[in-house]
Amino acid sequence: MPSEITRLFDFPYYQLETYNLSKALITKYDGKWESLSTKEYIAQANTISRGLLRLGVQPNDKIAVISTNNRTEWNVCDIGILQTGAQNVPIYPTISKEDYEYILNHSEATYCFVSDETILEKLNQIKANTKLKDVFTFDAIAGEKSWKEVLTLGEDESNQNEVEDRKNAVTSDTLATLIYTSGTTGKPKGVMLSHRNIVSNVLSSELRVPLTYGQEKALSFLPVCHIFERMILYLYQYCGVSIYFAESIEKLSENAQEIKPNVMTAVPRLYEKIYDKIYAKGTELTGIKKKLFFWAIELGLKYEPYGANGWWYEKQLGLARKLIFSKWQAALGGELKLMVSGSAPLQPRLTRVFAAAGMPVMEGYGLTETSPVISVNDVRNGGFKIGTVGRIIKDVEVKIAENGEILVKGPNVMIGYYKDQEKTAEVLKDGYFHTGDKGEVSEDGFLKITGRTKEMFKTSGGKYVIPPLLEGELKQSRFIEQVMVIGEGEKMPAAFIQPNFEFVREWASRHQITLGNNADLITNPKVIERIQEEVDNCNQHFGKWEQIKRFELTPDEWSIDAGHLTPTMKMKRNVIKEIYADLYDKIYKP
Repeated sequence: MPSEITRLFDFPYYQLETYNLSKALITKYDGKWESLSTKEYIAQANTISRGLLRLGVQPNDKIAVISTNNRTEWNVCDIGILQTGAQNVPIYPTISKEDYEYILNHSEATYCFVSDETILEKLNQIKANTKLKDVFTFDAIAGEKSWKEVLTLGEDESNQNEVEDRKNAVTSDTLATLIYTSGTTGKPKGVMLSHRNIVSNVLSSELRVPLTYGQEKALSFLPVCHIFERMILYLYQYCGVSIYFAESIEKLSENAQEIKPNVMTAVPRLYEKIYDKIYAKGTELTGIKKKLFFWAIELGLKYEPYGANGWWYEKQLGLARKLIFSKWQAALGGELKLMVSGSAPLQPRLTRVFAAAGMPVMEGYGLTETSPVISVNDVRNGGFKIGTVGRIIKDVEVKIAENGEILVKGPNVMIGYYKDQEKTAEVLKDGYFHTGDKGEVSEDGFLKITGRTKEMFKTSGGKYVIPPLLEGELKQSRFIEQVMVIGEGEKMPAAFIQPNFEFVREWASRHQITLGNNADLITNPKVIERIQEEVDNCNQHFGKWEQIKRFELTPDEWSIDAGHLTPTMKMKRNVIKEIYADLYDKIYKP
């Protein structure tokens, strides 16, 4: 019988006993995929542990890891750090140097591993203001200390018994990691997750994994500093899945065609981009090919699981899969059995069309504070329902409060916020974590998210408006990339809309409309008129008091770098409102 898993570093050892993969972790270096076997993975992790002990790392020390992309080294360092009883503090690569400084100081990190020169450059600007003793790089950078120096320090195995002692001292309740949430307001909070928190979540989520263990390949590209992808990587290790790390988001399709993955995870924004690219290619077709393409899409948008649309629909779908959707699959390697989505709501149209294409996206729900999974769809046993985030996973309890807020209890709920008892007490009450999300559970056990308690506002007329509901409806439109509903304390709801510039330009060329730059595009009367149609269509689904009466188009793409979005692609509402203060005044102070 394989060993019991109670701590995160038990996963690779379990994999060795159960599957012993020849390719456990695979990264591309200089154009060539290079792999570590399970055995080599464990050997390197132990070498890192021994090296860290020789650097004087003590139990409960904090070691930061900042990586631009997912890679083998991250995972080796993760296990190596955890085995010493220290904590891994992953940091988002894209945040500001000021946030680097805040997190490093708040966590009191003593060492830091970084992936490349860009991050090192940013880190070096604030390093003197921190308690960092040393920084080690994954890429070879002239004049800098490489992570290989830690491996060299650990080559001598004479202190392995000390590593074993440290491992034995780590219990399931030991703190494993501090994950700083990319808050939409204020300073990041350090979420304290124990080994038990994450291990329990992996073992409960595993029951929703419809893969053949020990034989599948995964493509990993979501930032591993986020708990969603990190938990998934432990889950892959537990299920004997070979993990390939994509070079970048831009090379996702190319990497997928090279390795032919069976599973991958993404956030809705990436599924939208994949769909938009496919759609754009379809518009370039001519004649019968173009007609067939759009017939298949129309069919896909009506998709219902488990043959609910009847035999004639299924017959047509079979033909569409053969003629059109098989090419979609080929673009992502042709072997995908499963895609998982988390972090933000997935548009039902995407859920339908990808499932119709034979690449079902299983949407789940969770938060950093819940390690993260609370619920997830599973295509097996009737466990897939479009428009929901699936059934609640094993050992997790969900209660809906009187105000509709989702409350969660279970072994996956965090210890608390690091050095912040006040904020911890605000969200952990009577054993339940208060998520801040609103939802409902159907009679057949499916959880549906209906909004955010904090994002709900009142107009000056005293009527409640729930922005995420309106935003979700508007984002079903191909013309709209991002939208933020505004109007708190004002006489009516309105919206800032960032058009899907690529699609709008393609639409304009089809209708012989000439567009200049983005500033020209957003003032074009025909574009405004067309987007008004989308807003009118959305308004039909809502009461008069919550309908969007006015909107303004924004000239730039909302992004992480420009400050509109958090690293997990959530809107920074206060920041967006500030950026477009002139548009706000145009709407409410004409």
